[in-house]
Amino acid sequence: MGVDLADLISKEKTTLEELSGRSIAVDGYNSLYQFLSIIRGPTGEPLMDRQGRITSHLSGLLYRTTNMAEKGIRLAYVFDGTPPSLKEVEIKRRSKVKEEALVRYEEALKRGDLREAKKHAQATSRLKDLMVDDAKKLLDTLGIPWIQAPSEGEAQAAHIARKGHVWAAASQDYDSLLFGAPRLVRNLAISGRRKLPGRPTYIEVEAEFVELSKVLSELGITREQLIDLGILVGTDYNPDGVKGVGPKTALKMLREHGSLDKILPSIQAEFPEDPRKIKQVFLNPDVSDNYSIEWKEPKIDEVVQFLCKERDFSEERVRNAVERMVAGMKEREKKRTLDSFFR
Repeated sequence: MGVDLADLISKEKTTLEELSGRSIAVDGYNSLYQFLSIIRGPTGEPLMDRQGRITSHLSGLLYRTTNMAEKGIRLAYVFDGTPPSLKEVEIKRRSKVKEEALVRYEEALKRGDLREAKKHAQATSRLKDLMVDDAKKLLDTLGIPWIQAPSEGEAQAAHIARKGHVWAAASQDYDSLLFGAPRLVRNLAISGRRKLPGRPTYIEVEAEFVELSKVLSELGITREQLIDLGILVGTDYNPDGVKGVGPKTALKMLREHGSLDKILPSIQAEFPEDPRKIKQVFLNPDVSDNYSIEWKEPKIDEVVQFLCKERDFSEERVRNAVERMVAGMKEREKKRTLDSFFR
């Protein structure tokens, strides 16, 4: 779900070329779910190898990562650990959505309505431990760093960005800003097209760049107040927010009262958890400094062995993708050396 602050947040358009040379921490689980959702066959079935193991997430991870590296964008994937107990309501909601989508998917298949089946299939994706292990193995062979978060991946990505070990965090949600990421990149994808949910329609999308300090300055609030605003609107820890309170209303209330604590006595609202506890999840998340971020040259033979020999990928396509990645990395490195020489 994530907190919806789109109406308030000032965003700047950017391009992959402008992001070249930048390092970006990406929410690994979010990425894998995205690949599992969109990389599917005509009836909504995911890609599989001959043993019936799902490979959609590996396909998306391979081509997204190699394409970005070819353009000089260095990704570091951050994987979720144990979710905070406060997230239980949202986790149950998501599980229910998947169960309902599975029923509709099976019904559509029985009717022979393949378009409807594929639409519902996209909402049934479940990420299993083996899939995550496979994703980490692929990243290792590609020389791409990954970090295991103790809890929320977005919180860990924001933490890494705050420490300056990456330039920005990437996510479709704005939660990264609440967690304190100094910069957020949205719509980080090679394709400029995105399918609208439940419709056979595509829209053009562009990469966006959000700077936390600019957002706070334009809104005239502090980061703590931004967190208060998010709680009023609704976060993963209180999905429903406060009834009738949208982003603009929440901002107005904070400007008038100053803080969530001062707003609560004047409104009737029920929270699944104490809002002060929710605020602390954003202010003091469970993150780790026990990580290493280093980009290495991919081991092409190991990539081929894993994807082609063990998971039935096309060797020609895999080699082409990785070789383009290597060529792009070397070209970017050569350019950086020349640039520094002439300064």
